[in-house]
Amino acid sequence: MTPWLTVVGIGEDGWAGLGEAARQALDEATRIIGGDRQLALLSDNLQGRGERWPSPFSLDPVLSRRGTPLCVLASGDPMFYGIGATLARQLDAAEMRVFSAPSSVSLAAARLGWPLQETEVVSLVARPLAALNARMFPGARLLILCNDGTSPAQVAQLLASRGFGASRLTALEHLGGAKERRLDSLATEWSFDAIADLNLLAVECMPDADAQCLPLTPGLADHLYRHDGQLTKRDVRALTLARLAPMPGELLWDVGAGCGSIGIEWMRAHPSCRAIAVEADAGRQAHIEHNRDALGVTALKLVAGHAPEALADLPEPDAIFIGGGVTVAGVMEHCWASLKPGGRLLANAVTLQSEALLMSWRERIGGELTRISVAHAQPLGGFDTWRGALPIMLLQVEKPR
Repeated sequence: MTPWLTVVGIGEDGWAGLGEAARQALDEATRIIGGDRQLALLSDNLQGRGERWPSPFSLDPVLSRRGTPLCVLASGDPMFYGIGATLARQLDAAEMRVFSAPSSVSLAAARLGWPLQETEVVSLVARPLAALNARMFPGARLLILCNDGTSPAQVAQLLASRGFGASRLTALEHLGGAKERRLDSLATEWSFDAIADLNLLAVECMPDADAQCLPLTPGLADHLYRHDGQLTKRDVRALTLARLAPMPGELLWDVGAGCGSIGIEWMRAHPSCRAIAVEADAGRQAHIEHNRDALGVTALKLVAGHAPEALADLPEPDAIFIGGGVTVAGVMEHCWASLKPGGRLLANAVTLQSEALLMSWRERIGGELTRISVAHAQPLGGFDTWRGALPIMLLQVEKPR
């Protein structure tokens, strides 16, 4: 297949920063699609007709002309959070050729002297600020693609509120261009108001003495969750996540989610993990929304409703956790039928009735039954004794491929 679409990355240095092949592609183009800023950077001598992206944004100007030679402009590296990556999801790789310029992240790492492989890139472009809550670790170096000129101040405020006020911040405007500017400050001292919308924020996370540092391992402390008592406790949660065994890109159904702790810690296992929390109670839905933002997994999807009816149109899961609602008619049947071949199902039971149901399901579909009992040392007069929590039965089963 002969490529009909050419994507050219252009930096703040404009035409002068383009390579020979990129310049030739633009010289030969009859139609060039891009944003106002990118089109303004081109040479005045080009013969091709410039066309702006529609508002609201749509790929239709490209996809509707599929097979017709076109040139598309992008900022920096088109395959790094750029239009090239977006188009690659719609087109075959053989239909495109891409000429890249240095990304803002590469330029920032060069200015700061940070090894790029030792940094984490976070995009806040059209994404919630709360996503940063899952990226704050002592000594972590973050390169944040900001949504606009207000983002650096918002990040500084968030860092200070989470006990990372000593973090060092560097805002880099117009990287690679004549208007490039650098602004440095601590998070607690950030006072810059006029920041260009085109900026990148570098953060070196430094915790205060009272910083709330969250580990990557499952089994977060119970007090980190807002709940009404419907919470899978820490030790059981850690064991549950270990048996659900999240892997990158996989989707979990958290059925009868309570405060959403299983789905939240599933998503914290890897940035590409996805989860859907199904909960009918309005109060618990509010707890889930609070917890997902506070713990930085803003992409957790909340479905309001009762299972099994609320499960009807959900995408096929790789794993399912059933906490509340094990004994509700049709829940186990629907979950088992919906699970992908090779997927994992884990159900927890506390009552005798729910235990009996899991035992009957084990006879039907197989799997492994485990009973957990956890006790904690608590005062008894002038001494200490063990206070046991209610024992929990787990059914763990993998669906045949």
